[in-house]
Amino acid sequence: MLTLPCAKLNLGLNIINKRHDGYHNLETVFIPIPLYDVLEINLMDERFPSETACDIKITGNKIECEDNDNIVIKAYNLIASEYNIPRIHVHLFKNIPSQAGMGGGSSDAAYMLKALNKMFELNITNQELKKYAARLGADCAFFIESTPVFATGIGDSLTPVNIKSILSNYYVAIVKPSIAISTKNAYAHINPHHPQKCCKEIIKQPLETWKHELINDFEEQAFKEYPELQKIKNSLYEHGAIYAQMSGSGSAMFGIFKDKPNNISVCFRQHYTTILKLQY
Repeated sequence: MLTLPCAKLNLGLNIINKRHDGYHNLETVFIPIPLYDVLEINLMDERFPSETACDIKITGNKIECEDNDNIVIKAYNLIASEYNIPRIHVHLFKNIPSQAGMGGGSSDAAYMLKALNKMFELNITNQELKKYAARLGADCAFFIESTPVFATGIGDSLTPVNIKSILSNYYVAIVKPSIAISTKNAYAHINPHHPQKCCKEIIKQPLETWKHELINDFEEQAFKEYPELQKIKNSLYEHGAIYAQMSGSGSAMFGIFKDKPNNISVCFRQHYTTILKLQY
């Protein structure tokens, strides 16, 4: 079985308060984007000498963890703990940048859950899959359906939003420098607060107004520690972006354009860059 886990971007990200369990409540809008990893699953022959029930091979972009600690393995083990499923081989080709705030690992895990459900006819509902996904990571549940949503709680309470009339046929340019931002450290510098206006309401406004109202709370500290990120954001605006922001806790920056920008790759040639057309 072959499946294509997609990436996501955040439109606004506000940290509302700290919970008693140590996590933070947030408000954000998640949107899927057409940038994909590749996840291939095959049955393992009974004679194959594997110490694990889920044998994984990872190619493409480098991941900073041991293969057997990958969240895809955790997804398999979670399902295998409650369902009798066979041993499998997994090939994960990483195309989505890591440590970018684009949900690559979370997406891989969610799509693994969906693939196992389909491949072995487990008949797990999407609602149940979301509960499994939430046990793996705060934003994993979003990727079960991968449709635009307003997310609250720790990112696991999801309400559909309609952005078809707002973003369809626009272009998004993504610039990911070689900067790794610790999510734990990012939260340590946050001063939780309720925004003056919720991001769910701001995205209903003309896109031109987002620049002044749609805020990512992680940007302030990230820009202090890594001025290059502020420079990238400014440059995206200089190249014609209608709106630019850091995704998640970083370090990927993105800009939304009405027309396809022609010289982004040249301007940011020292960084990972990609330009995608949005279709919703």
